[in-house]
Amino acid sequence: MCYPIINLPITVRSLCTYFVSVSALLLIPACADLSDIDRRADDLVRQRTAELLGANVRPQLAGRSITATTATSALSAPATIDPAASDLTFIPADAGRNVAARLDAYAAPDSNTADSADPSSPPRTTELTLADALRQSQVTSREYLAAQEDYLLSAIDLLVERHLWGPRFFATTSAELTRNATDGNITAPLALINELRATQRLPSGGELEARFLWSATEQLRQLATDRYTQSSELVLSGRIPLLRGAGSIAREDLIQAERELVYSARTFERRRRELLVSLTNDFLNLQQQQRAIANQQRALELLQRLESRTAALVEAGRIAEFQKNIAASDVLRAQARLANQREQFILALDRFKVRLGVPVGQRLTIAPTTPALPEPQSEPAAAARLALQYRLDLQTQADRLADARRGVSNAENGLLPDASVTGSARFGTAASAREGGAVYELDDARYAAGVRVDWPLDRHNERALVRRAQIIAERATRDLDALTDTVVLESRASVREIDRARFNLQLQERAVQINLRRAKEQEIKADEVTAQQIVDTANALRDAENARDQAQTDLTTAVLDYLLTTGQLRVTQDGQLELPGPAAPAAPAAPAAPAP
Repeated sequence: MCYPIINLPITVRSLCTYFVSVSALLLIPACADLSDIDRRADDLVRQRTAELLGANVRPQLAGRSITATTATSALSAPATIDPAASDLTFIPADAGRNVAARLDAYAAPDSNTADSADPSSPPRTTELTLADALRQSQVTSREYLAAQEDYLLSAIDLLVERHLWGPRFFATTSAELTRNATDGNITAPLALINELRATQRLPSGGELEARFLWSATEQLRQLATDRYTQSSELVLSGRIPLLRGAGSIAREDLIQAERELVYSARTFERRRRELLVSLTNDFLNLQQQQRAIANQQRALELLQRLESRTAALVEAGRIAEFQKNIAASDVLRAQARLANQREQFILALDRFKVRLGVPVGQRLTIAPTTPALPEPQSEPAAAARLALQYRLDLQTQADRLADARRGVSNAENGLLPDASVTGSARFGTAASAREGGAVYELDDARYAAGVRVDWPLDRHNERALVRRAQIIAERATRDLDALTDTVVLESRASVREIDRARFNLQLQERAVQINLRRAKEQEIKADEVTAQQIVDTANALRDAENARDQAQTDLTTAVLDYLLTTGQLRVTQDGQLELPGPAAPAAPAAPAAPAP
């Protein structure tokens, strides 16, 4: 055994020293780091992800360390910073300040974020491509990290449950000093008891246990005498259920923990794919806003040229002066529209940084390229069949229905009588053994065996639990039916959305061509058109270009949604898109209009 035997003569100091030494020895594992837990959880996640998803996509545990809070001064009264209005400083701004210049500075590519911490060295502006954004999301995105942590928590829960089903060892050391007085005769025995215990759960229910007890007692009133006794005992015992709690129900917690890790693996991968699609949509919307700003800038320049031309015609007396005022009013409206679009873009870009998990003060520009995804040739019915086969969340919901039905069976098991077989064997210290010895003889062993039955006279709560489990199973059935219908609906709609987006893009491209010819004709016949007609054409061309760009964004988004909805979207470890099918070529980036 791991416990040392105390040699005689025993003293109070030796007993206390022994007690402290053993306690310190047992506290050593509690002070160890968590590297073993990290390694085992990481291995478990890697293994389960490879088995289920066939890819080396897994969370990373490296570098996770949280320092526990030990300060107690602010536990019950944390500090609050809320100064009075008289202590705050508010400097009124000059109403006549040059706000146009400030807005232009905000919209400049090098000034779309917070100021640099070091004014002497301006921060570097980074051009962000879609691939860069998706790659960054796998490292710093809070949504990705939350999904990763949920997965890791399930792995740790399984490690805890698996440990409960392995051999477990316990050690207890206790010292007790009592004072007894009988007819004026005072005794003060000191007892020291050590217990080493090992337990093992059985797969079909029950438990085996082995205990080693060592005890020593000394009469402290007469240290010089031999009033010291010591004994030890080895106890083997076990219990096996026969009815209630017997069978696979005994491992229900372990079974569910194993299944929950599977569900977490699916959920983690599903959330990664959803995050990729969502971030891609945000990135494409930022590009669309950039193109809209460029279109508005060109429209403004056209209106400014028109204002100058109109002013020249008014001075020449060829047209009425109110035409000049109309042109000036159109320029002001265009400037206000451009300022609003720039502010919306700055806000959207900052929000995108927050989603990526990068500092808001980091200066970024959006690269003017968009992914050109091939449009799938599919039908609504075929898309629905693919989704019913591949959707991970649908598979999880079906498995949760199996969990609920297994819960009904487990609840019904609780209605059975408690019947179990028990047995034990005790081996004590031999009467002829020296003090401090531990000699066991089979002839002196004590054995016991028995059967215990508790009849189910009161099973009210158990019957209620059966009904509760049945209701949960019925709800799980409806949830699976509802999710199945939703998956079919979404997959069918995703096919129609691709066709609608392509049709809308064709219409908007025709509208752009029509308005370009309209503007060209007005430019040729400049003397025959009015200023208002030119303004109307410029606005129509701008709106058509914006609608065309939005239609292109909608088409790309529709293809991604189709892949996600049908369960065909795949994502690499660094967050890049993988198209289904080995024959699918790598999609080149399509050039887009330059950013303003």
